Amino acid sequence: MAPLRFSANVSWLFPELPGLPARLRAAGSSGFEAAEVGWPYEEPPEALARAAREVGLQLVLINTPPGDREKGEMGLGAVPGRQAAFRDGLEQAVLYAKALGCPRIHLMAGRVPQGADRAAVRGEMETVFLENLRHAAGVLAQENLVGLLEPINTRITDPRYFLDTPQQGRMVWPAGSVTVGISAPGHIPLADHGREPDREHPGVPALRWARAGGTGPGPRGTQQPWRAELPLSVPTAGR
Repeated sequence: MAPLRFSANVSWLFPELPGLPARLRAAGSSGFEAAEVGWPYEEPPEALARAAREVGLQLVLINTPPGDREKGEMGLGAVPGRQAAFRDGLEQAVLYAKALGCPRIHLMAGRVPQGADRAAVRGEMETVFLENLRHAAGVLAQENLVGLLEPINTRITDPRYFLDTPQQGRMVWPAGSVTVGISAPGHIPLADHGREPDREHPGVPALRWARAGGTGPGPRGTQQPWRAELPLSVPTAGR
């Protein structure tokens, strides 16, 4: 078995330090070789890249911008009426990823609108999400970047987050003609936090589980941030 590899999410770690550059330096000084930053956009990318270089740290993941957090937004990928803002945010994320040498961008789905019934808006949100992901897949392929999707546990972490299971991800992407996998440019792996594979759905590929960047089985009942990845297929426009 390959040794575990860890990355520090400095959006959550070292909260006693002011600013992301200081947190990146602390992560490197603590022995981490890789780091994630949720939203790096309040810092100049040059300052973040310099801090990472000083301690030999590789930036491995950033998120697309959350939108208007004062209004409760947490990503825009599936939010009706926010398609233009999602694409603007994706452009900003690509600029940061390239400046930071970061190969992956988490394409945040966002939340069900406040006061809306999840079941009532699900179809519209899936349509918007697929439209935005088709666009993102093309952009990321051109830039040699990888997109990630992360279902978030709505029972504990964020009750209104739209994408909350790998099975929902498979429904958003029915089998199509453009294969989306893990290693090639423009591919969109699916990452899941806090859940085990649903073995009652035989159409869902086996998940590869990882905890904090390492591989291993995801124990039932854990609330640790386990991540699962599986290849998806994105239908082409018009299908």
